Amino acid sequence: MPLLASHIRNSVSETTTPLRLGVDPRFTDRERQPGLDLLRALAIIVVVIYHAALFGFKLPGRVDRFGWIGVDLFFVLSGYLIGGQLLAPLARGRPIDLRRFFARRAFRIIPAYFVILAVYAFLPSWREYPEMSPLWKFVFSVQNIDLHGGTAFSHAWSLAVEDQFYLLLPLILILVSRWPRPRFIIPCVIVLGGIALRAFLARQNLAETGVSFRGFQTWIYYPTWTRLDPLVFGVILAAIEKFRPQWWRRLMNLAPWLLLPGLALTVYALYLGEGDYLTVAASIWQFPMIALGMAALLVCAVSPRLILRRVKIPGAAFIASIAYSAYLVQKLVVHFVAQFCSRYNITFTSAAALLGVELCVYAAAAMLFFAVERPFLQLRHRIAPRPIRS
Repeated sequence: MPLLASHIRNSVSETTTPLRLGVDPRFTDRERQPGLDLLRALAIIVVVIYHAALFGFKLPGRVDRFGWIGVDLFFVLSGYLIGGQLLAPLARGRPIDLRRFFARRAFRIIPAYFVILAVYAFLPSWREYPEMSPLWKFVFSVQNIDLHGGTAFSHAWSLAVEDQFYLLLPLILILVSRWPRPRFIIPCVIVLGGIALRAFLARQNLAETGVSFRGFQTWIYYPTWTRLDPLVFGVILAAIEKFRPQWWRRLMNLAPWLLLPGLALTVYALYLGEGDYLTVAASIWQFPMIALGMAALLVCAVSPRLILRRVKIPGAAFIASIAYSAYLVQKLVVHFVAQFCSRYNITFTSAAALLGVELCVYAAAAMLFFAVERPFLQLRHRIAPRPIRS
């Protein structure tokens, strides 16, 4: 999405204590965390609902309009899981293996991404919109720069944000490992700098009725430098777990008291964005508040004090496994379903149409997962295996 968005590892990580409550469908010896599976499954479900609504598959009361926060949930999960991978060797006094890290990331994200990009490039009649950003932007993962809605494959903006973030994060962590003083300064600079930058950009894009929506999309919603809050909060959680185990235990114990505040903060942030026009306050504060709310939910999902960590929801692990493929194919599938419904006079807002969209997206995602993602993940497992933990 973002998201996480969305293109993060399946919900198993070196950052968490293994639980024998489920096995990764890719490999028979990989354990899963049900709480993280649930969050990732929820993230892709609400994102698909949000994008389906853009094509007419709306929910009663237009609650679908809030589904974009699934990308922010993807971002928090991504920061926690991938940040944990990078921080794990540093916590054991070992250097980050950049070659292994980037090789594993490439096997994870590139194959399925380029398959779908090829569909968009060479089968333009399949696109959900005729217009599309230049192909070179997608190849170099900068498609989120100078982007606006209403273009084909625009949802890949969140993948660009993550690619750019994980290109720089290992280098930042290596720097911090050698000069520890900036370790607290850098995340503060990123978060506070993002707040200041959004304030400046919101005021630069003021219209008669608030912040221009086109300006907000182009300069605030899509660019990497204004969307780093959830990724940074996820990495901070991973850093606390790895380097401050006492703080982490306190967080785990506090989890029951964080669930309602986290939900309330997210709801209030969404409330800020309600109204007939977009305010400066919403442009500035929505993203960090939602990021904090999602970070609180992540803590609740991994805490042994809450049931989320222990109870498997049927289907959640599978949906979490195919979430990246689902994120890639969703708009293509929704577009085809919309055409089918129009051809056969099926009401877009009917229960059958809404259910059909979801099922079709996950069916197509499963095909992409088993045909492309899984073989390359298994190849990665052989060529660039996980480091052996001592």
